[in-house]
Amino acid sequence: MNVEKAMKRIARLLAAALLAFPGMALAQSTLRVVMHSDLKILDPIWTTAFIVRNHGYMIYDTLFALDGDLKVQPEMVEHYDVSPDKLVWTFALRDGLKFSDGSPVTSEDVVTSLKRWAARDPLGQILWSKLGKAEAVDAKTFRLTLKEKTGIVLQALAKPSGNPFIMPKRVAETDPYKQIEDYTGSGPFMLKRDESKPGDKTVYVRNPYYKPRQEPASGMAGGKVAKVDRVEWVAIPDQQTAVNALLAGEIDMIEAPQHDLYKLLEADKNVKLEVLNKWGNQYIFRYNQLFKPFDNPKIRQALLYAFNQKDFLDAVIGDPKYYQVCKAMFVCDTPYATTAGFDDKYGGNIAKAKELLKEGGYDGTPVVLLHSTDLYVLTNMAPVAKAAMERIGMKVDMQSMDWQTLVSRRARKDPPDKGGWNALITSTGGVDSLDPLTYSFIAANCDKAWFGWPCDEEITKLRQAFADETDEAKRKEIVEKIQLRAAEYPTHAFLGQYMTATALRRNVTGAVVSPVPVFWNIEKK
Repeated sequence: MNVEKAMKRIARLLAAALLAFPGMALAQSTLRVVMHSDLKILDPIWTTAFIVRNHGYMIYDTLFALDGDLKVQPEMVEHYDVSPDKLVWTFALRDGLKFSDGSPVTSEDVVTSLKRWAARDPLGQILWSKLGKAEAVDAKTFRLTLKEKTGIVLQALAKPSGNPFIMPKRVAETDPYKQIEDYTGSGPFMLKRDESKPGDKTVYVRNPYYKPRQEPASGMAGGKVAKVDRVEWVAIPDQQTAVNALLAGEIDMIEAPQHDLYKLLEADKNVKLEVLNKWGNQYIFRYNQLFKPFDNPKIRQALLYAFNQKDFLDAVIGDPKYYQVCKAMFVCDTPYATTAGFDDKYGGNIAKAKELLKEGGYDGTPVVLLHSTDLYVLTNMAPVAKAAMERIGMKVDMQSMDWQTLVSRRARKDPPDKGGWNALITSTGGVDSLDPLTYSFIAANCDKAWFGWPCDEEITKLRQAFADETDEAKRKEIVEKIQLRAAEYPTHAFLGQYMTATALRRNVTGAVVSPVPVFWNIEKK
Protein backbone atom coordinates (compact mmCIF):
# COMPACT_ATOMS: atom_id res chain seq x y z
CA MET A 1 0.00 0.00 0.00
CA ASN A 2 1.52 3.33 -1.07
CA VAL A 3 1.52 6.40 1.20
CA GLU A 4 -1.40 8.10 -0.56
CA LYS A 5 -3.64 5.04 -0.16
CA ALA A 6 -2.61 4.68 3.46
CA MET A 7 -3.50 8.29 4.19
CA LYS A 8 -6.89 7.93 2.53
CA ARG A 9 -7.59 4.80 4.55
CA ILE A 10 -6.67 6.59 7.79
CA ALA A 11 -8.93 9.51 6.82
CA ARG A 12 -11.85 7.10 6.20
CA LEU A 13 -11.31 5.41 9.55
CA LEU A 14 -11.18 8.74 11.36
CA ALA A 15 -14.34 9.93 9.63
CA ALA A 16 -16.13 6.72 10.61
CA ALA A 17 -14.95 7.13 14.19
CA LEU A 18 -16.23 10.67 14.33
CA LEU A 19 -19.66 9.60 13.08
CA ALA A 20 -19.84 6.74 15.54
CA PHE A 21 -18.51 8.74 18.50
CA PRO A 22 -19.32 12.44 18.04
CA GLY A 23 -18.27 13.22 21.61
CA MET A 24 -14.75 12.17 20.63
CA ALA A 25 -14.51 14.57 17.72
CA LEU A 26 -10.87 15.33 17.03
CA ALA A 27 -10.12 18.82 18.22
CA GLN A 28 -8.12 20.80 15.74
CA SER A 29 -6.63 23.68 17.72
CA THR A 30 -7.04 26.36 20.34
CA LEU A 31 -9.82 28.89 19.86
CA ARG A 32 -8.87 32.29 21.31
CA VAL A 33 -11.83 34.56 22.00
CA VAL A 34 -12.40 38.02 23.45
CA MET A 35 -15.68 37.95 25.36
CA HIS A 36 -17.78 40.97 26.28
CA SER A 37 -16.36 40.96 29.81
CA ASP A 38 -13.61 39.50 31.93
CA LEU A 39 -14.68 36.54 34.09
CA LYS A 40 -14.12 36.77 37.85
CA ILE A 41 -17.20 35.06 39.35
CA LEU A 42 -17.57 31.35 38.54
CA ASP A 43 -20.95 30.42 40.06
CA PRO A 44 -23.80 30.82 37.52
CA ILE A 45 -26.46 30.31 40.21
CA TRP A 46 -25.05 32.99 42.52
CA THR A 47 -25.29 35.72 39.86
CA THR A 48 -27.17 36.30 36.61
CA ALA A 49 -24.35 38.22 34.86
CA PHE A 50 -24.20 37.07 31.23
CA ILE A 51 -20.48 36.35 31.29
CA VAL A 52 -21.04 33.97 34.22
CA ARG A 53 -24.03 32.40 32.46
CA ASN A 54 -21.85 31.90 29.36
CA HIS A 55 -19.22 30.25 31.55
CA GLY A 56 -21.98 28.02 32.95
CA TYR A 57 -22.77 26.68 29.49
CA MET A 58 -19.10 25.86 28.94
CA ILE A 59 -18.77 23.51 31.91
CA TYR A 60 -22.34 22.42 32.77
CA ASP A 61 -25.13 20.69 30.91
CA THR A 62 -28.87 21.25 31.28
CA LEU A 63 -31.93 19.03 31.50
CA PHE A 64 -33.75 20.81 28.68
CA ALA A 65 -32.88 23.60 26.24
CA LEU A 66 -34.47 25.82 23.60
CA ASP A 67 -33.66 24.95 19.99
CA GLY A 68 -33.17 27.42 17.16
CA ASP A 69 -36.94 27.92 16.91
CA LEU A 70 -37.22 28.51 20.69
CA LYS A 71 -38.93 25.16 21.19
CA VAL A 72 -38.15 23.12 24.31
CA GLN A 73 -36.03 20.03 23.64
CA PRO A 74 -34.60 17.41 26.06
CA GLU A 75 -30.87 17.61 26.69
CA MET A 76 -29.66 15.48 29.63
CA VAL A 77 -33.16 13.99 29.83
CA GLU A 78 -33.84 10.95 27.64
CA HIS A 79 -37.63 10.99 28.05
CA TYR A 80 -40.30 12.13 30.49
CA ASP A 81 -43.88 11.23 31.39
CA VAL A 82 -46.70 13.35 32.76
CA SER A 83 -49.63 11.92 34.73
CA PRO A 84 -53.16 12.45 33.34
CA ASP A 85 -53.88 15.06 36.03
CA LYS A 86 -50.67 16.93 35.05
CA LEU A 87 -49.41 16.83 38.63
CA VAL A 88 -46.69 14.16 38.44
CA TRP A 89 -43.73 14.65 36.12
CA THR A 90 -41.25 11.77 35.85
CA PHE A 91 -37.93 12.23 34.06
CA ALA A 92 -35.34 9.66 32.96
CA LEU A 93 -31.74 10.70 32.33
CA ARG A 94 -29.75 9.61 29.30
CA ASP A 95 -27.39 6.68 29.62
CA GLY A 96 -23.71 7.35 30.13
CA LEU A 97 -23.86 10.85 31.62
CA LYS A 98 -20.73 11.69 33.63
CA PHE A 99 -19.23 14.65 35.40
CA SER A 100 -15.83 15.98 34.39
CA ASP A 101 -14.19 13.95 37.19
CA GLY A 102 -15.54 10.75 35.62
CA SER A 103 -18.24 10.11 38.23
CA PRO A 104 -21.77 9.29 36.98
CA VAL A 105 -24.51 11.92 36.96
CA THR A 106 -27.36 10.66 39.15
CA SER A 107 -30.88 11.84 39.84
CA GLU A 108 -29.76 12.95 43.31
CA ASP A 109 -27.30 15.34 41.68
CA VAL A 110 -30.15 16.67 39.56
CA VAL A 111 -32.65 17.15 42.40
CA THR A 112 -30.07 18.91 44.58
CA SER A 113 -29.07 21.17 41.66
CA LEU A 114 -32.72 22.04 41.06
CA LYS A 115 -33.27 22.97 44.70
CA ARG A 116 -30.30 25.35 44.74
CA TRP A 117 -31.38 26.93 41.46
CA ALA A 118 -34.98 27.39 42.60
CA ALA A 119 -33.86 29.33 45.66
CA ARG A 120 -32.42 32.09 43.44
CA ASP A 121 -34.16 32.04 40.06
CA PRO A 122 -37.49 33.95 39.81
CA LEU A 123 -39.12 31.36 37.56
CA GLY A 124 -37.67 28.56 39.66
CA GLN A 125 -39.24 30.18 42.71
CA ILE A 126 -42.66 30.15 41.04
CA LEU A 127 -42.25 26.50 40.04
CA TRP A 128 -41.14 25.53 43.54
CA SER A 129 -44.18 27.28 45.05
CA LYS A 130 -46.31 24.80 43.09
CA LEU A 131 -44.19 21.82 44.09
CA GLY A 132 -45.15 19.22 46.65
CA LYS A 133 -42.02 17.12 46.35
CA ALA A 134 -38.87 16.72 44.26
CA GLU A 135 -37.35 13.26 44.65
CA ALA A 136 -34.84 10.85 43.19
CA VAL A 137 -36.71 7.66 42.27
CA ASP A 138 -33.57 5.74 41.33
CA ALA A 139 -30.12 6.55 39.99
CA LYS A 140 -31.46 7.66 36.59
CA THR A 141 -35.01 8.77 37.38
CA PHE A 142 -36.32 11.80 39.25
CA ARG A 143 -39.84 13.04 39.87
CA LEU A 144 -41.53 16.38 40.46
CA THR A 145 -44.92 16.10 42.17
CA LEU A 146 -46.96 19.30 42.02
CA LYS A 147 -49.55 20.52 44.50
CA GLU A 148 -51.45 22.20 41.68
CA LYS A 149 -51.23 22.33 37.91
CA THR A 150 -48.98 24.80 36.15
CA GLY A 151 -47.88 25.23 32.57
CA ILE A 152 -44.34 26.32 33.37
CA VAL A 153 -42.48 23.09 34.20
CA LEU A 154 -40.63 22.71 30.91
CA GLN A 155 -40.38 26.46 30.38
CA ALA A 156 -38.57 26.81 33.70
CA LEU A 157 -36.19 23.92 33.03
CA ALA A 158 -35.28 25.20 29.55
CA LYS A 159 -34.86 28.96 30.06
CA PRO A 160 -31.67 30.23 28.35
CA SER A 161 -30.56 32.52 31.20
CA GLY A 162 -30.90 31.26 34.74
CA ASN A 163 -31.01 27.64 33.61
CA PRO A 164 -30.64 25.01 36.36
CA PHE A 165 -27.12 23.84 35.49
CA ILE A 166 -26.47 20.32 36.77
CA MET A 167 -23.70 20.05 39.35
CA PRO A 168 -22.55 17.20 41.59
CA LYS A 169 -24.70 16.82 44.71
CA ARG A 170 -21.80 17.82 46.97
CA VAL A 171 -21.43 21.09 45.09
CA ALA A 172 -25.15 21.82 44.74
CA GLU A 173 -25.53 21.50 48.51
CA THR A 174 -23.68 24.83 48.81
CA ASP A 175 -25.82 27.62 50.27
CA PRO A 176 -27.36 29.33 47.20
CA TYR A 177 -26.35 32.69 48.67
CA LYS A 178 -22.71 31.63 48.85
CA GLN A 179 -20.44 30.95 45.88
CA ILE A 180 -19.33 27.42 45.05
CA GLU A 181 -15.63 26.53 45.15
CA ASP A 182 -15.71 23.22 43.25
CA TYR A 183 -16.19 23.54 39.48
CA THR A 184 -16.64 19.90 38.55
CA GLY A 185 -19.04 20.13 35.62
CA SER A 186 -21.40 18.13 33.44
CA GLY A 187 -20.86 19.97 30.14
CA PRO A 188 -18.69 19.70 27.03
CA PHE A 189 -15.72 21.63 28.43
CA MET A 190 -13.78 21.74 31.71
CA LEU A 191 -12.37 24.79 33.44
CA LYS A 192 -8.58 24.83 33.84
CA ARG A 193 -8.31 26.87 37.03
CA ASP A 194 -4.54 26.45 37.20
CA GLU A 195 -4.18 28.28 33.87
CA SER A 196 -6.94 30.83 34.37
CA LYS A 197 -6.43 34.25 35.88
CA PRO A 198 -8.88 37.19 36.01
CA GLY A 199 -7.62 40.03 33.88
CA ASP A 200 -5.54 37.65 31.73
CA LYS A 201 -7.49 34.67 30.41
CA THR A 202 -9.92 31.87 31.27
CA VAL A 203 -8.99 28.47 29.89
CA TYR A 204 -11.28 25.56 29.04
CA VAL A 205 -10.38 22.14 27.65
CA ARG A 206 -12.59 19.48 26.13
CA ASN A 207 -14.29 17.24 28.70
CA PRO A 208 -13.33 13.65 27.75
CA TYR A 209 -16.23 12.23 29.78
CA TYR A 210 -18.96 14.29 28.12
CA LYS A 211 -21.49 12.41 26.02
CA PRO A 212 -23.35 14.67 23.58
CA ARG A 213 -26.73 13.98 22.07
CA GLN A 214 -26.83 12.61 18.53
CA GLU A 215 -28.97 15.39 17.04
CA PRO A 216 -27.33 18.34 15.23
CA ALA A 217 -26.73 21.47 17.31
CA SER A 218 -29.71 23.84 17.20
CA GLY A 219 -29.84 26.91 19.41
CA MET A 220 -29.08 25.78 22.95
CA ALA A 221 -30.18 22.22 22.14
CA GLY A 222 -28.93 19.22 20.18
CA GLY A 223 -25.47 17.69 20.17
CA LYS A 224 -22.91 19.77 22.07
CA VAL A 225 -19.83 18.44 20.29
CA ALA A 226 -16.56 20.09 21.29
CA LYS A 227 -14.59 20.28 18.03
CA VAL A 228 -11.68 22.26 19.44
CA ASP A 229 -9.74 20.85 22.33
CA ARG A 230 -9.07 24.19 24.01
CA VAL A 231 -10.90 27.50 24.30
CA GLU A 232 -9.24 30.57 25.77
CA TRP A 233 -11.27 33.61 26.78
CA VAL A 234 -8.61 36.31 26.47
CA ALA A 235 -9.03 39.54 28.46
CA ILE A 236 -8.49 42.52 26.15
CA PRO A 237 -10.59 45.35 27.60
CA ASP A 238 -9.73 47.89 24.89
CA GLN A 239 -11.93 47.31 21.85
CA GLN A 240 -9.53 48.75 19.29
CA THR A 241 -6.74 46.56 20.64
CA ALA A 242 -9.01 43.51 20.40
CA VAL A 243 -9.94 44.34 16.79
CA ASN A 244 -6.28 44.81 15.87
CA ALA A 245 -5.53 41.40 17.41
CA LEU A 246 -8.33 39.80 15.36
CA LEU A 247 -7.15 41.43 12.12
CA ALA A 248 -3.60 40.21 12.84
CA GLY A 249 -4.82 36.65 13.49
CA GLU A 250 -3.67 36.73 17.12
CA ILE A 251 -7.22 35.90 18.27
CA ASP A 252 -10.00 34.08 16.41
CA MET A 253 -13.19 35.72 17.58
CA ILE A 254 -14.67 38.78 19.32
CA GLU A 255 -18.05 38.08 20.89
CA ALA A 256 -19.39 41.63 20.72
CA PRO A 257 -17.15 44.17 18.95
CA GLN A 258 -17.99 47.83 19.23
CA HIS A 259 -20.56 48.92 16.65
CA ASP A 260 -18.44 51.83 15.41
CA LEU A 261 -15.69 49.33 14.50
CA TYR A 262 -17.89 47.20 12.21
CA LYS A 263 -16.75 48.98 9.04
CA LEU A 264 -13.09 48.32 9.88
CA LEU A 265 -13.86 44.63 10.38
CA GLU A 266 -15.95 44.36 7.22
CA ALA A 267 -13.06 45.77 5.17
CA ASP A 268 -10.80 42.78 5.99
CA LYS A 269 -11.27 39.78 3.70
CA ASN A 270 -10.14 37.39 6.45
CA VAL A 271 -12.84 38.48 8.89
CA LYS A 272 -16.62 38.05 8.89
CA LEU A 273 -19.45 39.50 10.99
CA GLU A 274 -22.30 37.20 12.00
CA VAL A 275 -25.41 38.06 14.03
CA LEU A 276 -25.62 34.92 16.15
CA ASN A 277 -28.18 36.23 18.64
CA LYS A 278 -30.98 37.21 16.27
CA TRP A 279 -33.29 37.90 19.22
CA GLY A 280 -31.15 40.80 20.42
CA ASN A 281 -30.97 42.48 23.82
CA GLN A 282 -32.82 45.04 25.92
CA TYR A 283 -31.29 47.81 28.05
CA ILE A 284 -32.37 48.03 31.70
CA PHE A 285 -32.11 50.87 34.26
CA ARG A 286 -32.61 49.26 37.67
CA TYR A 287 -33.72 51.06 40.82
CA ASN A 288 -32.71 49.94 44.31
CA GLN A 289 -35.98 50.26 46.21
CA LEU A 290 -34.53 49.64 49.66
CA PHE A 291 -33.37 53.25 50.09
CA LYS A 292 -34.31 56.83 49.29
CA PRO A 293 -35.10 58.21 46.81
CA PHE A 294 -36.26 55.17 44.79
CA ASP A 295 -38.33 53.74 47.63
CA ASN A 296 -40.91 56.25 46.34
CA PRO A 297 -42.82 55.14 43.20
CA LYS A 298 -43.45 58.74 42.10
CA ILE A 299 -39.71 59.38 41.89
CA ARG A 300 -39.24 56.14 39.95
CA GLN A 301 -42.04 57.21 37.60
CA ALA A 302 -40.28 60.53 37.05
CA LEU A 303 -37.40 58.76 35.29
CA LEU A 304 -39.77 56.93 32.93
CA TYR A 305 -40.66 60.37 31.59
CA ALA A 306 -37.18 61.92 31.87
CA PHE A 307 -35.45 59.19 29.87
CA ASN A 308 -35.50 59.16 26.07
CA GLN A 309 -34.67 55.70 24.69
CA LYS A 310 -33.21 57.13 21.49
CA ASP A 311 -30.64 59.15 23.47
CA PHE A 312 -29.29 55.97 25.05
CA LEU A 313 -29.32 53.94 21.84
CA ASP A 314 -27.60 56.66 19.83
CA ALA A 315 -24.93 57.05 22.52
CA VAL A 316 -23.91 53.40 22.33
CA ILE A 317 -25.18 51.62 19.22
CA GLY A 318 -25.39 54.59 16.86
CA ASP A 319 -26.59 52.76 13.75
CA PRO A 320 -30.42 52.37 13.65
CA LYS A 321 -29.83 49.18 11.66
CA TYR A 322 -28.84 47.59 14.96
CA TYR A 323 -31.30 49.19 17.39
CA GLN A 324 -35.01 49.75 17.96
CA VAL A 325 -36.88 52.24 20.13
CA CYS A 326 -39.52 50.08 21.83
CA LYS A 327 -42.15 50.88 24.47
CA ALA A 328 -43.21 47.24 24.87
CA MET A 329 -41.75 45.83 28.09
CA PHE A 330 -41.81 42.25 26.78
CA VAL A 331 -39.97 43.15 23.56
CA CYS A 332 -41.44 44.47 20.31
CA ASP A 333 -42.64 42.10 17.59
CA THR A 334 -43.24 39.18 19.99
CA PRO A 335 -46.45 37.42 21.13
CA TYR A 336 -46.81 39.48 24.34
CA ALA A 337 -45.74 42.84 22.94
CA THR A 338 -47.97 45.70 24.15
CA THR A 339 -47.24 49.35 24.92
CA ALA A 340 -49.97 49.53 27.58
CA GLY A 341 -48.94 51.96 30.31
CA PHE A 342 -45.89 53.29 28.45
CA ASP A 343 -47.18 55.13 25.37
CA ASP A 344 -46.52 58.52 26.98
CA LYS A 345 -43.14 57.60 28.49
CA TYR A 346 -39.50 57.36 27.32
CA GLY A 347 -39.73 60.53 25.25
CA GLY A 348 -37.70 62.93 27.39
CA ASN A 349 -40.68 64.79 28.92
CA ILE A 350 -38.69 66.91 31.37
CA ALA A 351 -41.67 68.99 32.59
CA LYS A 352 -43.68 65.89 33.54
CA ALA A 353 -40.63 64.32 35.20
CA LYS A 354 -40.05 67.45 37.31
CA GLU A 355 -43.71 67.44 38.31
CA LEU A 356 -43.52 63.83 39.53
CA LEU A 357 -40.25 64.50 41.31
CA LYS A 358 -41.95 67.29 43.24
CA GLU A 359 -44.99 65.10 44.01
CA GLY A 360 -42.64 62.42 45.34
CA GLY A 361 -41.06 64.94 47.72
CA TYR A 362 -37.53 64.55 46.38
CA ASP A 363 -35.28 66.22 48.95
CA GLY A 364 -31.96 66.31 47.15
CA THR A 365 -30.83 62.85 48.25
CA PRO A 366 -27.80 61.96 46.09
CA VAL A 367 -28.34 58.99 43.79
CA VAL A 368 -25.39 56.56 43.74
CA LEU A 369 -25.39 55.42 40.10
CA LEU A 370 -23.06 52.52 39.32
CA HIS A 371 -21.17 53.02 36.06
CA SER A 372 -19.55 50.10 34.20
CA THR A 373 -16.40 51.27 32.41
CA ASP A 374 -15.12 48.17 30.61
CA LEU A 375 -18.18 47.00 28.64
CA TYR A 376 -18.65 49.26 25.66
CA VAL A 377 -22.38 48.39 25.41
CA LEU A 378 -22.80 49.90 28.89
CA THR A 379 -20.01 52.46 29.23
CA ASN A 380 -21.94 55.40 27.71
CA MET A 381 -25.28 54.48 29.28
CA ALA A 382 -24.74 55.80 32.82
CA PRO A 383 -23.51 59.24 31.66
CA VAL A 384 -26.65 59.63 29.53
CA ALA A 385 -28.81 58.65 32.51
CA LYS A 386 -26.90 61.03 34.77
CA ALA A 387 -27.48 63.94 32.40
CA ALA A 388 -31.23 63.23 32.19
CA MET A 389 -31.53 62.90 35.97
CA GLU A 390 -29.64 66.13 36.59
CA ARG A 391 -31.80 67.87 33.99
CA ILE A 392 -34.87 67.27 36.18
CA GLY A 393 -33.11 68.33 39.36
CA MET A 394 -31.68 65.16 40.87
CA LYS A 395 -28.22 64.94 42.39
CA VAL A 396 -26.20 62.08 40.95
CA ASP A 397 -23.04 60.48 42.34
CA MET A 398 -21.88 58.36 39.39
CA GLN A 399 -19.32 55.82 40.64
CA SER A 400 -17.21 54.12 37.96
CA MET A 401 -15.88 50.56 38.13
CA ASP A 402 -15.29 47.50 35.96
CA TRP A 403 -18.25 45.24 35.28
CA GLN A 404 -17.21 42.39 37.55
CA THR A 405 -16.82 44.77 40.49
CA LEU A 406 -20.28 46.13 39.71
CA VAL A 407 -21.70 42.61 39.60
CA SER A 408 -20.34 41.95 43.09
CA ARG A 409 -21.47 45.29 44.45
CA ARG A 410 -25.04 45.08 43.16
CA ALA A 411 -25.66 42.10 45.47
CA ARG A 412 -25.00 44.27 48.54
CA LYS A 413 -27.89 45.67 50.56
CA ASP A 414 -25.77 48.22 52.41
CA PRO A 415 -26.89 51.87 52.34
CA PRO A 416 -25.62 53.73 49.27
CA ASP A 417 -23.21 55.85 51.34
CA LYS A 418 -21.73 52.71 52.89
CA GLY A 419 -20.87 50.68 49.80
CA GLY A 420 -24.36 50.06 48.46
CA TRP A 421 -26.09 51.68 45.50
CA ASN A 422 -29.26 53.41 44.25
CA ALA A 423 -29.28 52.56 40.55
CA LEU A 424 -27.41 50.67 37.84
CA ILE A 425 -27.72 49.94 34.14
CA THR A 426 -27.46 46.51 32.58
CA SER A 427 -28.88 44.61 29.62
CA THR A 428 -30.83 41.42 29.22
CA GLY A 429 -31.40 39.03 26.33
CA GLY A 430 -34.46 39.38 24.14
CA VAL A 431 -35.35 35.72 24.71
CA ASP A 432 -35.11 36.32 28.46
CA SER A 433 -37.69 39.10 28.21
CA LEU A 434 -40.55 37.49 26.29
CA ASP A 435 -43.03 37.00 29.14
CA PRO A 436 -43.55 37.88 32.83
CA LEU A 437 -42.04 34.60 34.02
CA THR A 438 -38.70 34.61 32.23
CA TYR A 439 -38.28 38.37 32.64
CA SER A 440 -36.42 38.70 35.95
CA PHE A 441 -36.76 42.48 36.17
CA ILE A 442 -40.55 42.44 36.61
CA ALA A 443 -40.39 40.03 39.54
CA ALA A 444 -41.43 42.00 42.66
CA ASN A 445 -41.26 39.35 45.35
CA CYS A 446 -39.19 41.41 47.79
CA ASP A 447 -36.03 39.70 49.09
CA LYS A 448 -36.32 37.00 46.43
CA ALA A 449 -36.46 39.50 43.55
CA TRP A 450 -33.51 40.45 41.34
CA PHE A 451 -31.05 42.98 42.82
CA GLY A 452 -32.96 46.16 43.65
CA TRP A 453 -35.52 44.04 45.50
CA PRO A 454 -38.89 45.52 44.43
CA CYS A 455 -41.76 44.42 46.64
CA ASP A 456 -45.28 44.57 45.23
CA GLU A 457 -48.06 42.13 46.02
CA GLU A 458 -50.13 43.03 42.95
CA ILE A 459 -47.36 42.30 40.43
CA THR A 460 -46.52 39.09 42.29
CA LYS A 461 -50.15 37.91 42.13
CA LEU A 462 -50.41 38.79 38.43
CA ARG A 463 -47.23 36.84 37.60
CA GLN A 464 -48.64 33.87 39.48
CA ALA A 465 -51.92 34.21 37.57
CA PHE A 466 -49.97 34.22 34.31
CA ALA A 467 -48.16 31.04 35.37
CA ASP A 468 -51.46 29.33 36.21
CA GLU A 469 -53.32 30.44 33.07
CA THR A 470 -53.22 28.21 29.98
CA ASP A 471 -55.55 30.24 27.71
CA GLU A 472 -53.40 32.49 25.52
CA ALA A 473 -56.00 35.26 25.15
CA LYS A 474 -56.31 35.52 28.91
CA ARG A 475 -52.53 35.43 29.29
CA LYS A 476 -52.27 38.49 27.04
CA GLU A 477 -54.83 40.27 29.21
CA ILE A 478 -52.69 39.52 32.28
CA VAL A 479 -49.58 40.86 30.52
CA GLU A 480 -51.38 44.14 29.90
CA LYS A 481 -52.40 44.36 33.56
CA ILE A 482 -48.80 43.72 34.61
CA GLN A 483 -47.53 46.52 32.39
CA LEU A 484 -50.17 48.95 33.65
CA ARG A 485 -49.17 48.14 37.23
CA ALA A 486 -45.46 48.45 36.34
CA ALA A 487 -46.16 51.96 35.01
CA GLU A 488 -47.59 52.88 38.45
CA TYR A 489 -45.07 50.87 40.47
CA PRO A 490 -41.94 50.77 38.30
CA THR A 491 -39.49 47.97 39.02
CA HIS A 492 -37.11 49.27 36.35
CA ALA A 493 -36.93 51.36 33.19
CA PHE A 494 -36.38 49.60 29.85
CA LEU A 495 -34.31 51.65 27.46
CA GLY A 496 -34.71 50.09 24.02
CA GLN A 497 -33.49 47.07 22.07
CA TYR A 498 -30.27 46.40 20.20
CA MET A 499 -28.42 43.71 18.30
CA THR A 500 -24.72 42.95 18.06
CA ALA A 501 -22.65 41.02 15.54
CA THR A 502 -19.87 38.59 16.40
CA ALA A 503 -16.56 38.99 14.55
CA LEU A 504 -14.75 35.81 13.48
CA ARG A 505 -11.74 34.88 11.38
CA ARG A 506 -12.98 33.17 8.21
CA ASN A 507 -11.25 29.93 9.13
CA VAL A 508 -13.62 29.62 12.09
CA THR A 509 -16.85 27.87 11.12
CA GLY A 510 -19.86 26.26 12.75
CA ALA A 511 -20.79 29.05 15.19
CA VAL A 512 -24.32 28.29 16.39
CA VAL A 513 -27.14 30.83 16.05
CA SER A 514 -28.20 31.03 19.66
CA PRO A 515 -29.39 33.54 22.30
CA VAL A 516 -26.25 32.62 24.30
CA PRO A 517 -22.73 32.46 22.82
CA VAL A 518 -21.76 28.78 22.84
CA PHE A 519 -18.57 27.06 21.73
CA TRP A 520 -19.66 23.58 20.81
CA ASN A 521 -19.89 22.78 17.07
CA ILE A 522 -17.22 25.41 16.27
CA GLU A 523 -14.27 24.34 14.12
CA LYS A 524 -11.02 26.14 13.38
CA LYS A 525 -9.32 25.13 10.16
